[in-house]
Amino acid sequence: MTIPNKVKIVEVGPRDGLQNEKQIVPTEIKIELINRLADAGIRVIEATSFVSPKWVPQMGDSTAVMQGIKKQSVTVYPVLTPNLQGFDAAIQAGATEVAIFGAASESFSRKNINCSIAESLKRFEPILSVASSLEIKVRGYVSCVVGCPYEGAIDPQKAAEVAKTLFDMGCYEVSLGDTIGVGNPASITRMIEACAKKMPIEKLAGHYHDTNGMAIANIYASLQIGMASFDASVAGLGGCPYAKGASGNVATEDVVYLLHGLGIETGIDLAKLAAIGDWISSTINRPNGAKAGRAICAGSTE
Repeated sequence: MTIPNKVKIVEVGPRDGLQNEKQIVPTEIKIELINRLADAGIRVIEATSFVSPKWVPQMGDSTAVMQGIKKQSVTVYPVLTPNLQGFDAAIQAGATEVAIFGAASESFSRKNINCSIAESLKRFEPILSVASSLEIKVRGYVSCVVGCPYEGAIDPQKAAEVAKTLFDMGCYEVSLGDTIGVGNPASITRMIEACAKKMPIEKLAGHYHDTNGMAIANIYASLQIGMASFDASVAGLGGCPYAKGASGNVATEDVVYLLHGLGIETGIDLAKLAAIGDWISSTINRPNGAKAGRAICAGSTE
């Protein structure tokens, strides 16, 4: 299959990235980050998560964030809603798209949300039912698609089964997450091919962590078999909680640098994006995890 000529980037930094910061990030900084990302041409920005502040204190201002951002008509601002209570709060705050998450590992599911994979998926049925009646789009996530911190390697068929279930339940797209960043081009390709036998590859997205430095290689391998949607986090925001000191999300700047180098259209201004990554890193006092972003800000050419 030929490499896609256009790719969708789902920016997850404001949610998946900032939720792992030890210090609470001020609401106004989150709002400014989202607004700047939209101005740089990113058209899908995962803004926040409607979860209990008791469990994720960083997302305790979700309603304020959603109501504070300057929404652009060409940009979508999905939010994570793990249950119906969170979904209701998200809709009240003005959300027009939500995301739900399952796992391809039974151990991961039980240790994180205290139920089996099947039970976790069953819990999403009310969300999908209400979302359908309100014409709210729902995106699905699958964690641990190639490896689990408790079980080790995951059978590609398991990831495919969960992805297909989410798709059949009504998710318009399913994001395949290499949660601990152990995937490589071979294992990622096997996993995607297994999923693509059960549902259209056009409905699949890649969410790769860079723990072992393989995220960009995994994206390139995914492009070669036709995947055209990827999650990424500006400045590589977000750690990997299962591997001490390891990096987490792949940096959006690095992904866009790769895509532009391949002649793939993204609609994103890479110079603006690099400046945003530099700004948010200094604002929250953390190293900038984007190699391309650092190079551009240091004066290298795109």
